[in-house]
Amino acid sequence: MTLGEGVQLVTFVVLSAMAIGFALGVVWAPSIVYSGFLLGGVFLSMAGLYLLLNADFVAAAQVLIYVGAVNVLILFAIMLVNRRYTFAPLKLGWLRNGVTAVVCLGLFALLTAMALNTPWQLEPIQPMSSVLVMGGHFFREYLLPFELASVLLLMALIGAIVLARREFVIPQAGEGDLSLLERARPQLESESERQAELVSTR
Repeated sequence: MTLGEGVQLVTFVVLSAMAIGFALGVVWAPSIVYSGFLLGGVFLSMAGLYLLLNADFVAAAQVLIYVGAVNVLILFAIMLVNRRYTFAPLKLGWLRNGVTAVVCLGLFALLTAMALNTPWQLEPIQPMSSVLVMGGHFFREYLLPFELASVLLLMALIGAIVLARREFVIPQAGEGDLSLLERARPQLESESERQAELVSTR
């Protein structure tokens, strides 16, 4: 094993461990805001793995689109609708957790078997421009999924704008029962009204 291969192997192990650790943090984090930030770490680790595969365009797109746009949009949505609810315990919740664990373990075993049984190409490949390859795939066989993804991102952006411009209706309830975003703002009197009130009291 040469020095370059050793550096690539160590970098791959470090980036893979970071991606797995951040992914577990997304699932196990007590706060959903922390989960959103850890998701950005997963995206950055994946960008590093793409760089190891000489896919520089895909790595740049991963950082610009997923970290710079999608993850920021997710964080804005979380912070806008982050309300605290009290959830009642579900009946047979342990059964649902067990089924979920079995499905996840089955998928992990299937992916592990596929990774071990796949004849990976170990010969060096010819260098080529990833921009030309990705552009050709996007505008030929993957044109429809590419356009659908752009439409979905546009819908998510419109939804974030609607949430940001939403006006809260204050119900007839005590102020302690309302969240901070739903409390009525104090009405500030104008300077002329205050002066008129002072004159009337004199």
